[in-house]
Amino acid sequence: MRNILVLLLIVLAWSCSKPQSDQTIVIRGKVEFPDSTFKMMIFRYKNFERQYVDSFQVNPDNSYEVTMKVEEPGVYTLDCQKWQSVQFWAEDEDLSIDFRGRDTAKIVIKNPPYVHIQGGPDNELMNLLNFDKYRNYQMMIAISKGIYKTLSDQPEKYNELSGELFSALSNDGNARTRYIVEHYADRKSVMAAVYKLNPEKDSALINKTLATLEQKFPGYQLIETYRQEVTEKMEKERKVAIGQIVPDFLYATREGKKVSPGDFRGKFLIIDFWASWCGPCRKEIPNLKEVYAAYKDKGVEILGVSIDKKEAEWLKALDEEKMDWTQIHADDEGKQLMSDFQFSGIPFIILLDENGTIRAKNLRGDNIASELDALIAEKTSAEKQ
Repeated sequence: MRNILVLLLIVLAWSCSKPQSDQTIVIRGKVEFPDSTFKMMIFRYKNFERQYVDSFQVNPDNSYEVTMKVEEPGVYTLDCQKWQSVQFWAEDEDLSIDFRGRDTAKIVIKNPPYVHIQGGPDNELMNLLNFDKYRNYQMMIAISKGIYKTLSDQPEKYNELSGELFSALSNDGNARTRYIVEHYADRKSVMAAVYKLNPEKDSALINKTLATLEQKFPGYQLIETYRQEVTEKMEKERKVAIGQIVPDFLYATREGKKVSPGDFRGKFLIIDFWASWCGPCRKEIPNLKEVYAAYKDKGVEILGVSIDKKEAEWLKALDEEKMDWTQIHADDEGKQLMSDFQFSGIPFIILLDENGTIRAKNLRGDNIASELDALIAEKTSAEKQ
């Protein structure tokens, strides 16, 4: 009997000391101007896919509270009834997050205010990242307005100056992220900032940070997960680097004909990944029409690849835009394409030569015609030689 009791005590002690695989945290707060049309939602992005964790209503007194099951630590998004959202670190910190909620202005402009998180050290770091992102966006708006007022009647100078200033703004944001990583390497949520760095250019800083984190939190699983994901990501990026043959894919036109990039061998091919709901994609279409009209007799074709969720919305957009080039629809919302080609924003436009080799990526506006001119000139020179 005594041996059984000793065994039970050992088992009980072991079970109490065993780390829990499913941590829970409590998130609570208030919404100043709630909108009962929509629920509060928690989700995260993984492998270019939005994964929903939970949804819940705001209480009659404008408060909310939810117990979140954290199956995997990391960055999650709390969406406030589609009016505001904030990224937070979910692991072992209970959080208090207040929102303004619905925009009560007469003219609604999509520029929601910054949202602050009350929590522990890990979410203090998230506040730094979120505020930096918020201020970067405000500066982008200010720059756009200033340039437009000054150079709206000079498109070439407008585009040139916009590109220079936005590039400087991007470099400034990257420098701030590196600063955060360098000085907050003792917090697990530093991984949120590490993921924003360039694995090749920032490799020394990343390795130093991971070593610091490993020393403080031996065996922390997110470190190994990061290394595996970066290795996979770099391999995928290598496959779609400039100079590589384009990965093949096969989707149907509205008539049901299956089409792939390989069907355009012998032609210069512009591939436009787009969607009906994407404003910048729709704004780029007139430029693509001009390009197609000017270059189709020079051996240039365009392949439009929609990542619309609903086929009906894609077909409606086709009828509205009346594009003369081949259009196909990715039936998985483009998840496989986004993973294979390593893009998260659209329009994502690439240029292939006659052999299906990727010659340029991330093209917009006048850059499309410029790259085509260079490619055609290269072909003409080769033929002469």
